[in-house]
Amino acid sequence: MLNVRGLTKVYANKGDGPSGGVQEASFDLQPATFFTLLGPSGCGKTTTLRCIAGLETPDAGSIRVADTTFFDSAQGVSVPMNLRRIGMVFQSYAIWPHMTVFENVAFPLRVTKGEKLTGAEIGRRVEEALERVSLQGFGGRSATRLSGGQQQRVALARAIVLRPRLLLLDEPLSNLDAALRDEMRNELRRLQQQIGITTVYVTHDQTEALEMSDQIAVMERGRIVQIGAPRDIYFRPANAFVAGFVGTTNWLDGAMGEACGPGIRQFRLGDGRSLQCILGNQQTTGGARISVRPEKVVLRRDGAPAAAAHNRLDGTVVFAGFLGTMNRYQVDIGGSTMQVYDAADAAFTVGERVALDFPVADTVALDG
Repeated sequence: MLNVRGLTKVYANKGDGPSGGVQEASFDLQPATFFTLLGPSGCGKTTTLRCIAGLETPDAGSIRVADTTFFDSAQGVSVPMNLRRIGMVFQSYAIWPHMTVFENVAFPLRVTKGEKLTGAEIGRRVEEALERVSLQGFGGRSATRLSGGQQQRVALARAIVLRPRLLLLDEPLSNLDAALRDEMRNELRRLQQQIGITTVYVTHDQTEALEMSDQIAVMERGRIVQIGAPRDIYFRPANAFVAGFVGTTNWLDGAMGEACGPGIRQFRLGDGRSLQCILGNQQTTGGARISVRPEKVVLRRDGAPAAAAHNRLDGTVVFAGFLGTMNRYQVDIGGSTMQVYDAADAAFTVGERVALDFPVADTVALDG
């Protein structure tokens, strides 16, 4: 449905070389995919979205939607934004305050070239779009009398009223409070699945990306460093940046050792203790670091038998915090501290000696 190849748009920074933009981005999306561009501010995700929309002209590469070429630097093709029939929702919603809800949603139908609709058809399609976003009966209301969540729904209705082949969302939830953000996250995903529209979503929020997406592209300094399903991104990060940016992880430094089995290597900590790990992108020899997610670590009483196919480290609890749905612990393992998420009914106390067990399969060796 969407094919992007070698997309490059670099913004010049006078005096010290390139700064910002996107370089050599490539990806393919199947129809009805919810695809998220995830990364920190300035990584190039919004630039990528704006190039697809036609708001920016790429320096190089190609963009195709189904059988239509929107941009191709080699062939000199660049379709204007207003001819791409793409729905887009901005971070600020861009709702016109002097218009009613109905007129805001109807605006694309009135100005889009190549399609002349009767007043009755415009009315029917606007009401259909408002119903999809649960704003039936709001058509006559002034846009200035809407809450933040309602304004976002109006922006969504305006984006889908043209029945676009592609929907682009640029951090649409960032202006909402936490409770409404959770509600709208579910609403957005429901709407996307109901319509079956291919969607490209930009966010720096890892929770949004993991919960909503079919596929995630993690970006760093203008480049896509990993594309995959949410579980693959989280549990099998391609490098240390992905592991550190997407969620929380524990890092342990040491050196790679010999093979212990198919795909399993020995890993020696600086103090001589030995663990087993699987290889992410880490080289098979030399200095290394391993990543262990806090929720993969199980705390046990000192002296409890070790679980099979698990690594074990001993330590002392130095922090215990109750978060309602879980307990968060920090455990000194001798020279470094590991963070552990345990069940809400766990009862370990500060100063207590404990054993930490974590699966070999979730002990991942990574380099930068």
